[in-house]
Amino acid sequence: MSESDLDTLQSKLDDVRREVGKRIVGQREVLEQVIACILCDGNALLESNPGLGKTSMIRTLASVTDLEFSRIQNTPDLMPSDITGTEIIRESPSGREFVFEKGPIFANVVLADEINRATPKTQAALLEAMQEKQVTAAGETYELPRPFFVLATQNPIDQGGTYELPEAQVDRFLLKILLDYPNFEEERDIVSLYTEGTAEPEISQVVTRDEIQQMQSLVRQVPIADDIRDRAIRLVQATRDDDVIEYGASPRASMALVLTAKARAFMRGRKHVSWEDVVEMAPPVLRHRILLDFRAEREGLTPDDVVARLLES
Repeated sequence: MSESDLDTLQSKLDDVRREVGKRIVGQREVLEQVIACILCDGNALLESNPGLGKTSMIRTLASVTDLEFSRIQNTPDLMPSDITGTEIIRESPSGREFVFEKGPIFANVVLADEINRATPKTQAALLEAMQEKQVTAAGETYELPRPFFVLATQNPIDQGGTYELPEAQVDRFLLKILLDYPNFEEERDIVSLYTEGTAEPEISQVVTRDEIQQMQSLVRQVPIADDIRDRAIRLVQATRDDDVIEYGASPRASMALVLTAKARAFMRGRKHVSWEDVVEMAPPVLRHRILLDFRAEREGLTPDDVVARLLES
């Protein structure tokens, strides 16, 4: 690929931000992390209170990137086949036959809302599809469409009737993204945007599926200096020796940190990774991969506080 083609793809990410910004006010950091996750061909776990626009953001992002969108509302009675699909009997000229009816997981962008409300068996079916990029039913294997991205959400304040995700499964999410309330100016703009107009602002598709896959390939080719890569690995290893961390991050975190740093560099239009990229991606990469002990909880420390302290040292 020529230098001009590379510049064109990188500039298209600015078009994506602009189009999404027509409907989504603020939340720039969240959008950046979601885009980085897609460019890394990974999946994200998003934690937020209800009503903060995560469905609108993901649906809008899917529209501007020509990706098929699907939403799964997780409930305790949701079965694995409700997600992956099931075989049904269908009439045909030759008689009755079994046909596989694809579930909502067969989309490019899947929003799995309140994943912790699904039973462990249903959670496992979703996470298996995320990991293997395929679904198996009645002995047949069905490939999921590419690119494929799952954004699973969970509500941090309402834990009644929920099933907490096991640590081993949470580790399979590339990023854990935190979505907070907008400030006053942003909330005023949101209210004006959706109460004064007659319809949602129109948006345009600015990136194709093929271009997304080209970007995914290019992200892995972004150079990273040996010393920056080694510092990133040492940061992850430091989580295994810290006094207030009961369980540290695995080598999967080291791979995620380097890869997402490459994605951030690509999104910034640079041709190499800087230490700033590692610093910015460390919290969403590590916050769900470390388990704090009772001393951290007693001191009121969060995983982000501990990651920031490790970065300083």
